[in-house]
Amino acid sequence: MTTITITTSNDKYKRIECKGHAGFAEYGNDIVCSAISVLMINLINSIESLTEDKPLVFQDEKKGILRLSFDKDPSHDAEVLLRSFEIGVESIFREYGKKFLNIKFRRE
Repeated sequence: MTTITITTSNDKYKRIECKGHAGFAEYGNDIVCSAISVLMINLINSIESLTEDKPLVFQDEKKGILRLSFDKDPSHDAEVLLRSFEIGVESIFREYGKKFLNIKFRRE
């Protein structure tokens, strides 16, 4: 199962962490894991390319962790991209359910 934890503070995104593998299919054929990965990697690339924000990115392939975090509040443009990511993963959750994806929301 993949767990996505979305952390906010004062209604601003602070961190998004994806951890684990969905387990929908064998490695290399897992469309749920692929969809989540594409959304997360596209989010990181879009923020870095389309905004002035400088997010921190941490990745550990063996443990299946990809984390995006901010030292300061994200810009309005980054917030739009982050919200778009949230909409995307919620759509995957609605389609594939609790067996393969867990989304947690935390406030600091």
